[in-house]
Amino acid sequence: MDQNEAPLVTALEEYHRLGRYGFNPPGHRQGAGADPRVRAVIGSSTFRSDVLVSDGLDDRSSSGGYLKKAEQLMAEAVGADQAFFSTCGSSLSVKAAVLAVAAGKGDLLVSRDAHKSIVAGLVFSGIQPRWIQPRWDPELHLAHPPSPGGVDEMWRRYPDAAGCLIVSPTPYGTCADIAAIAEICHGRGKPLIVDEAWGAHLPFHSDLPTWAMDAGADVCVVSVHKMGAGFEQGSVYHLQGDLVDKAHLSACADLLMTTSPNAILYSAMDGWRRQMVQQGKELLGNALALAARLRSEIEEIPGIHVLEDELLSAEASHDLDRMQILMDLSGLGVSGYQAADWLRKNRRIDMGLSDHRRIMATLSMADDDLTAARLVNALRDFVEAAPTLSPPAQVDLPAPGELELETVVLPRDAFFGHTESIPVAQAAGRIAAEQITPYPPGIPAIVPGERINAAVLDYLTSGMKAGMVLPDPADPSLATIRVLKEGRSG
Repeated sequence: MDQNEAPLVTALEEYHRLGRYGFNPPGHRQGAGADPRVRAVIGSSTFRSDVLVSDGLDDRSSSGGYLKKAEQLMAEAVGADQAFFSTCGSSLSVKAAVLAVAAGKGDLLVSRDAHKSIVAGLVFSGIQPRWIQPRWDPELHLAHPPSPGGVDEMWRRYPDAAGCLIVSPTPYGTCADIAAIAEICHGRGKPLIVDEAWGAHLPFHSDLPTWAMDAGADVCVVSVHKMGAGFEQGSVYHLQGDLVDKAHLSACADLLMTTSPNAILYSAMDGWRRQMVQQGKELLGNALALAARLRSEIEEIPGIHVLEDELLSAEASHDLDRMQILMDLSGLGVSGYQAADWLRKNRRIDMGLSDHRRIMATLSMADDDLTAARLVNALRDFVEAAPTLSPPAQVDLPAPGELELETVVLPRDAFFGHTESIPVAQAAGRIAAEQITPYPPGIPAIVPGERINAAVLDYLTSGMKAGMVLPDPADPSLATIRVLKEGRSG
């Protein structure tokens, strides 16, 4: 195929050139009906490009095949057998993969550091998760990806599981040994799904960690908006081999997909693929060089330590995306929450991640010397301001074993069961009926169906006082927690 083509971008250009007009949605009629005050902020060109995909960008039967060709070009560009575009983010894509591989088939091996969207897939499908425990680092208090040995042990315990799902890179930029894990799964004739939401850029430069498809994964989900140049919600899920049925995977996605996909999101993904094929090596090479320089400059700032070597070892992570600059602030006596809030308020900079002791700067191919200097100068200013901040609230960090909650009930049965809300002080020992997720990074501390313990409750309640965000519990204050009623399992 001609990778210099971008069929969706070309179709949108033709739509404008021919002066097409639709007596169909969207009702703003390419912005003509939009409030001028809104157009002034969002941009008239954005409204102008918001057209239907079928019966708009293409005809009512999609005979032009623009989307299909764009997906084929994407698959060829990255070496997959098939690629599917999603305008509902990787949250949809990973749910579709979970449904296609394991729904109706029993168990699924799932890395316990899975994103909350994967838990949603478990709730939808009724699948029994068999949690693969990541390697908890008690000193850094973060989760390294599961090891091949850990995956192999779970297969020995649950040989009839339908497949395996892991997350790599993690939100901290650390990567699993996907090749070894894929080999273990394939030795049993079972598929490997990789939630690689943070790895859309990996196929396009050899100095980045190995892309999941190259390492042998069967399904790989990427968020183009995270490390690529797509709009928010733009995602692609890739497929290779014959362990996952292509038609069934597509049908599962269709169950969840909007019937009104956004042509702007599709076109941006199509155009980004062309850009990566033509210029990706150069753009990402420049970004990696900038990241290396930034890592050195930030490491020289007193009180800030850039994490790298301690993330990589036989007992930690297999590889690291160095475009994710993870900074430990414990030497300043402040929390990552305080730093993120100060940088946003005083230097108008938003960080990619913050927790009780760290912040992360996520670089992209769009960053340059100016944005790098802005980050370094802001961090230096923060170091000067840090002594004026109040001491951070203490977060009660559980021991690794205390984070491993027992799954008592299927997530679906707990979520849809007979529930009640009880005071958090009474929740230890009860079975959760909702997920509770510190965000970012979006990894649930409590999953529906798990027996809650006091250590995790202390972690969440103390974390909230320190600045942790918990977006999903029914009671945002976490004064109460939704649990199954005693004696009722669903």
